Amino acid sequence: MPTDSLPKQAVLVVNAMSRRGEAAFEEVCQLLADHGIELLGAYAVTEPDDMRPTVQRALADKAPMIIVGGGDGSLSTTIDDFLGTDTVFALLPLGTANSFARTLGIGTDMAAAIDTIANGRKLRIDLGAIDGDYFANAAAMGLSPLIAETVPHKLKRYLGMFGYMLWALRVAFKFRPFRLHVHDGQRLHKAWATEVRVFNGRFHGGIELSDDASVQSGEIIVQAVTGRSVVGLAWSWFTTLFKLRAREQTTTDYRGRRLEIVTRPRQKISIDGELSAKTPVTASVARAAVWVAAPQDTVA
Repeated sequence: MPTDSLPKQAVLVVNAMSRRGEAAFEEVCQLLADHGIELLGAYAVTEPDDMRPTVQRALADKAPMIIVGGGDGSLSTTIDDFLGTDTVFALLPLGTANSFARTLGIGTDMAAAIDTIANGRKLRIDLGAIDGDYFANAAAMGLSPLIAETVPHKLKRYLGMFGYMLWALRVAFKFRPFRLHVHDGQRLHKAWATEVRVFNGRFHGGIELSDDASVQSGEIIVQAVTGRSVVGLAWSWFTTLFKLRAREQTTTDYRGRRLEIVTRPRQKISIDGELSAKTPVTASVARAAVWVAAPQDTVA
């Protein structure tokens, strides 16, 4: 058996409160069985705060693979505990943006995710961190946390990305630009910014932020939408959404293994869609931190 083969036994933990979690649970259990995956346990978690303890119990029992179903927030909340273990982290994209699944080349299709778990390979990847809080995908400050903090749950659940965009238009008028300082260990960079993203994978909010970022590169990226105009931020979103060449003119990237971030005024930070920190912070990368289930042809 190849050394990168995935285990055939796993524990399934699904956030039943995610956008598609409750409806998908029974179907997922059957599909996994049909694909030869023996479930050592299967849990539909109805309280989001119970996701991490459920995963921690499976890790304590030395589960060879744990399949986490939910949105990017559920994945980010649980992935910290996989550091220092040989347990494979597998995912089912059941959220709104499913950015981590896109980064790994799984996409958002349930059938593709099941196929990856059954026929893919295990891959060692980096994790980003904000002050030691590890995340699977990306963190952001600026308008994104304001949206995350105020968006009605039903709007997010039933309208998905379109609901986010509608709410973004509503709250944009309350937003103000901020001063950004980034220290890369050798030089202090200063700029006005309307949004800052911290990532090592390619996707955030379901949108590709960078075509050369990699979860195996050993570096973290701090990407600032520079300027003081909310209209400029909207233009940056538009060019990024449609992958126009002009998107590179709206942002500035700072790269390294460890970057110190200071803003004036202080900014709240959303980590994979969940408000979790506030500047000043240190962004860093944990090299080859966890095993994940990835498609055979993934170049992460």
